[in-house]
Amino acid sequence: MVQAWYMDESADDPRKPHRAEPGRPVGLEQLRRLGVLYWKLDADKYENDPELEKIRKERNYSWKDIITICKDKLPNYEEKIKMFYEEHLHLDDEIRYVLDGSGYFDVRDAEDRWIRISMQKGDMITLPAGIYHRFTLDEQNYVKAMRLFVGDPVWTAYNRPADHLEARGQYVAFLAQTAA
Repeated sequence: MVQAWYMDESADDPRKPHRAEPGRPVGLEQLRRLGVLYWKLDADKYENDPELEKIRKERNYSWKDIITICKDKLPNYEEKIKMFYEEHLHLDDEIRYVLDGSGYFDVRDAEDRWIRISMQKGDMITLPAGIYHRFTLDEQNYVKAMRLFVGDPVWTAYNRPADHLEARGQYVAFLAQTAA
């Protein structure tokens, strides 16, 4: 099952776990209240997985590809890693399914604190449009992930501050509703 926790304030290597001391774990229900959805799937059968197909059909995830993030496979690796770790949001949901390797998604909670979500093989996550987030590899420096979209992919990231965007306003309204 996925592990998530509040992060420390260290500016150390982002690939380290950065667990706050004392530890402050975050459960699936708290992630759901932020609009973050999670599934555990069998990554060894992703090509013919009825559970994955069911999720894709229910959520209209019609487009997919696979990305491998490591020095040997990703062109402009250093530049891309820095870009992924810049705090940003998207106008669409970000859906990722880890097929091999591991990494971290960091998301902001309603009080603007960082929560780190450790993604391992078989973890699938949806980050809602408008949530501030970032991604980094862990110390293994390798992840192979499926990227899914509703319709054609849109790769545009809007670095913080992006509070003027409609997707951000809708997300903030969603947070206010779940807090009520």
